[in-house]
Amino acid sequence: MVIKKNIQLGKSKFLLILFVFFVYFIFISKSISDNKLEGSYTELKVLDKISSKNTLLKIKNTELIKFKDLSIKSLKCKNSEFDDDPEIVAYVQVKDLTNEKNDEVFVFNGWMFSSSPSIVPFDHPVYDIWLVDCY
Repeated sequence: MVIKKNIQLGKSKFLLILFVFFVYFIFISKSISDNKLEGSYTELKVLDKISSKNTLLKIKNTELIKFKDLSIKSLKCKNSEFDDDPEIVAYVQVKDLTNEKNDEVFVFNGWMFSSSPSIVPFDHPVYDIWLVDCY
């Protein structure tokens, strides 16, 4: 009497394990690439129009910093997925601290774009702010 082994069952288990491994690998690589796109620090350049001095500010997202007469907060920043023309965007809120009557009104509240700051311009008589980097 010859005993036959069930080879088909072994092949299907191997294919199932291989499939699960590839699905797991795809989800892990996707989550790692998403984390690289979103940064935890925003770099802004502030120009004082009166003294003509540039200052580079490194802001941790969701933290509020005070720069002279401005209160600046970056809520989120992201890098683009495309390498040929990189685009950096950040959601920034700016308050003017000299205006005591409008304590809760933002001078700027919106998305900034590094490649074209004129899309949503920061309009202030003393300061100009540009988005530089996100990391």
